[in-house]
Amino acid sequence: MSDLRTDAKILSVSQELLASDGLGAVSFDAIARELGLSKQAVLYWFPSKGDLLAAMFVDWLGAEAHEAERSLESADTANEAVELFVRAITRFHMGDLDRFRMMYLAPQMLKTGVQEAKNTDALERIHSTTSRMYGAFAAHLGGPLEQSRQSAFAIHSAALGLIMMFGLSEGIGDPLKHSEDDLVTALIAKLSN
Repeated sequence: MSDLRTDAKILSVSQELLASDGLGAVSFDAIARELGLSKQAVLYWFPSKGDLLAAMFVDWLGAEAHEAERSLESADTANEAVELFVRAITRFHMGDLDRFRMMYLAPQMLKTGVQEAKNTDALERIHSTTSRMYGAFAAHLGGPLEQSRQSAFAIHSAALGLIMMFGLSEGIGDPLKHSEDDLVTALIAKLSN
């Protein structure tokens, strides 16, 4: 990790802390201790926890978009694109439900003052990434561009909703009656033309 820039090292350690010990373990003190830096050095790069979480989100969103776009490369029809996209999104998130919770649930739980909605750099990167992902998906769906992009967004949202139910089931220790594969397949069948 010594070849990474300090901000990348901080993000990497933050993600490792999250994966191993949950959100409560992601503190500026723990990050500084892990990297052998002062807390002030960490705060230089990420002045607030909101800034740190936004940076982690942007990084993860880029990885999610990459997986989704890569999955679409072999799609020949709109229905194949829907199936490949939904399976890629669910596989990406089911592989790390804590990351999913951080990406899509934790920001909703933060107090408004902690959220970094005014972080224009993060918002620009988020919009650029989602625009690219939805554009790639929309190109496979056909029809008017605006309608296809709306469909791409709605399908992504439906997949995230299913993943949220898997995460909820895991979180409370109450398994769903149907298997992950059966539910993903059922969702794809409903979303396909």
